[in-house]
Amino acid sequence: MKNIIAICNQKGGVTKTSSTANLGVGLALRGKKVLLVDADPQGDLTTSLGWADNDSLPVTLATLMEKVIQDEPIEPNEGILHNAEGVDLVPANMELSGMEVALVGAMSREFVLRSYLETVKSAYDIVLIDCMPSLGMLTINALAAANSVIVPVQAQYLPAKGMTQLMKTITRVKKQINPALEIDGVLLTLFDNRTNLARATEDTLRKQYGNMLNIYKTRIPVSVRAAETSAAGQSIFAYDGGGKVAEAYAALVNEVLADG
Repeated sequence: MKNIIAICNQKGGVTKTSSTANLGVGLALRGKKVLLVDADPQGDLTTSLGWADNDSLPVTLATLMEKVIQDEPIEPNEGILHNAEGVDLVPANMELSGMEVALVGAMSREFVLRSYLETVKSAYDIVLIDCMPSLGMLTINALAAANSVIVPVQAQYLPAKGMTQLMKTITRVKKQINPALEIDGVLLTLFDNRTNLARATEDTLRKQYGNMLNIYKTRIPVSVRAAETSAAGQSIFAYDGGGKVAEAYAALVNEVLADG
């Protein structure tokens, strides 16, 4: 499999974090050893996997990236948390927001996250990076570290329109920083099949991008149960394993494995 995948969209509210968590757990249920990296200072991935008090964590991604910048040694498995559903996590909290500033003056600033992941990736079949909803230096670091990108897009007109800027950024990173970077696919999320808008958005995306990008057949449906998982600190597979969202993420896992 492609070893490192960034889950990326500069638009918030597209279930990027939920998709990272549920894809990761879904891959773990299929026997893959998975590391999730929370690269968002809001720390939503960390919270959604059960560490609600993320500000009290002694070691986070900010700690590890600072060690890379300062050329300090990192202990094996330092700061990596083990989730009961079979995935490992590099957590984040608001300390990571200071890293945007620290990276400005860092040597090889685009490659700090990549340098850290080089120390741990051999222990995993796949690493998923939950990017922050912006195109700043942390997101550039994620794209520089990744082999590929999955782009979650809410099935509405404006979020889909915002893909253009993201595609430009990914293309620029590929040309200037990471020639190996590819787009695995576009994932339609919060899809309400009852509305004309959702179906029209899907049709537009497939017509506009379908000949250039893989748009996953799987569509993640809108669901109240899925929205409750973050507060519960569980994946959709543990919280509502028989529901339509769990079924959709299981189908996405199949597509990702097939693409691998």
